[in-house]
Amino acid sequence: MNRDSPLLDSSATAASAARSDMSSPVFHKLVEPLALDRAIAVAREELVRRQSAAGYWLFELEADCTIPAEYLLMMHFLAEIDQPLEAKMAAHLRARQAEHGGWPLYHGGDFDMSCSVKVYYALKLAGDSPEAPHMRRARAAILERGGAARANVFTRITLALFAQIPWRGVPYIPVEIMLLPRWFPFHLDKVSYWSRTVMVPLFILCTRKPVARNPRNVHIRELFTTPPEKERHYFWRPGVRPGFLARVFRGLDRFGRMLDPAIPAALRERATRRAEAWMIERLNGEHGLGAIFPAMVNALEALAVLGYASDDLRRLAAKRALRRLVVVNGSEAYCQPCVSPVWDSALACLAMQETGGASALAASTRVLEWLEPLQLLESDGDWRARRPGLAGGGWAFQFSNGYYPDLDDTAVVAWAMHQADDSERYAHSVNRALDWLTGMQSGNGGFASFDVDNTAYYLNEIPFADHGALLDPPTSDVTARVVTVLARVGRHQDKRALARAISYLRAEQEADGSWFGRWGTNYIYGTWSVLTAFAQAGVSSDDPAVRRAVGWLTVCQNADGGWGESNDSYTPQHRASARTASTPHQSAWAVLALIAAGEAESDVVRRGVEYLLRTQQAQGLWSDPGFTAPGFPRVFYLRYHGYCAYFPLWALAAYRSRLRRGSLH
Repeated sequence: MNRDSPLLDSSATAASAARSDMSSPVFHKLVEPLALDRAIAVAREELVRRQSAAGYWLFELEADCTIPAEYLLMMHFLAEIDQPLEAKMAAHLRARQAEHGGWPLYHGGDFDMSCSVKVYYALKLAGDSPEAPHMRRARAAILERGGAARANVFTRITLALFAQIPWRGVPYIPVEIMLLPRWFPFHLDKVSYWSRTVMVPLFILCTRKPVARNPRNVHIRELFTTPPEKERHYFWRPGVRPGFLARVFRGLDRFGRMLDPAIPAALRERATRRAEAWMIERLNGEHGLGAIFPAMVNALEALAVLGYASDDLRRLAAKRALRRLVVVNGSEAYCQPCVSPVWDSALACLAMQETGGASALAASTRVLEWLEPLQLLESDGDWRARRPGLAGGGWAFQFSNGYYPDLDDTAVVAWAMHQADDSERYAHSVNRALDWLTGMQSGNGGFASFDVDNTAYYLNEIPFADHGALLDPPTSDVTARVVTVLARVGRHQDKRALARAISYLRAEQEADGSWFGRWGTNYIYGTWSVLTAFAQAGVSSDDPAVRRAVGWLTVCQNADGGWGESNDSYTPQHRASARTASTPHQSAWAVLALIAAGEAESDVVRRGVEYLLRTQQAQGLWSDPGFTAPGFPRVFYLRYHGYCAYFPLWALAAYRSRLRRGSLH
């Protein structure tokens, strides 16, 4: 592929191809073919331009201000302060203060106590005066809502490490948890991968109870309505009455604290060494523990507390892993929660394959060549605890995360490989992927992200789990992606797994016709995922479940032709049908969903396509400041910058393809 080929030539080629189809009255009536072809060609070439020389795509993955705030806190915990970076991160945090005075979990969101407390502390550590106008506004907003004592468990652990609250203000999580047998009600194998990687170094920190170096001796006592040492209600939440299990676990928490002084030193040392060995084995070099920021920062701090010298190779690698997550944009900088090259690359590859044309197909070949050797065929990941005899075959989300391949990425990569022009080249990889995926099916027929039957829901009642994200149960969106690839490949041995997964999806449909989106915001994402899966599995467009979903998407369309959905839809008081300003990525999901449901020639889809054409930017892609996905619903949200690059292109190309060859159904 010639990267420098003139864009005009690409447009002319696409337009010429379109003219041969203009005899189709439907195609000509629904959308102006030349405008559609031009939009696709410009977007395609811009996306190709952004492909790395190695073959992958990598877009920024932005989280709320909690992550850069924690990066600053980490530097002060270790007394290893990069002052130029500190200044740029502080500028990023100041610029994102909301009108309510605090900081939200996503663009346009409500005040969040935990995020606001961490950002305030980070800015004060960075040198901001508590009497500066922005700090006074933030402090007033925090105090008005009950003060820093009302922050979540992870924030209170940070405050305890900085000696801002007593340790009784956080859950009792001793390192001896590492010695519990698997039959015990709590065990590492019973929680999600992200919980495991975050918790094990925390066990060390919360047992050793170190005090942050805090070289500037900065405190935040002004954020408490009651002096922190006198506060007696760290676990109380206004208007929330704990259930029976929560009360039992709180009682056990208090009992454990009472017994803590009696724990033999030898037992504690044994447990500490087991936690240390578990963590060291999974440090993952310069990609970090679990390849996710919260685990990585806890690991670096735990290494320091365990006595690893600042020049120890493992500690240096852990520090570099964190630095690799930093994005510097001019006078500002922020830290990503992780990177998403496999996910971005596989989805961009699907968009390229749908788009067609020499440059797109060449780009898709390059990315598949990059993805192929990343398959974890010999992985010794934590998933083997549930499936010890299952051969590996998955892909991770990040550049390297060998212990934690995920099913969603694996399904999308296998999908792209199977529909490549030279699919035979990837037949072995696809078969290994499908063997692994079907082996990871949970008992209810669904598929989770990293684990099997990770459904010990009672654990969400323990004091540590106030975020409600301790587990990794099956979800509709991941299950739909697995159904898509199983149906596309069509192996005989997968028929039973496929039927069980489709039954699971039918049972998960909401009363209004939508599906919940665990890893993308929200019901539009879930509904796109499932309708795509149903289409691939041969579920008729006349099926009642499909018709209900089409009806829901039709009702949700905005007057401008697009679709939008806020992360507010994850809160109990919001309904899936609540209207929000249209966004390019969510409009693309809706268009793709409706096309999959046989609605390519409908007025609803035409208006959605016209919205995408109107909102395309001059450089060829789309943009929106909104956060596109939850990390954990109601707790942590993400903005995949790539979603406004490849999803709208994919939708436009799919629209053109379906109209040229007739409806998929």
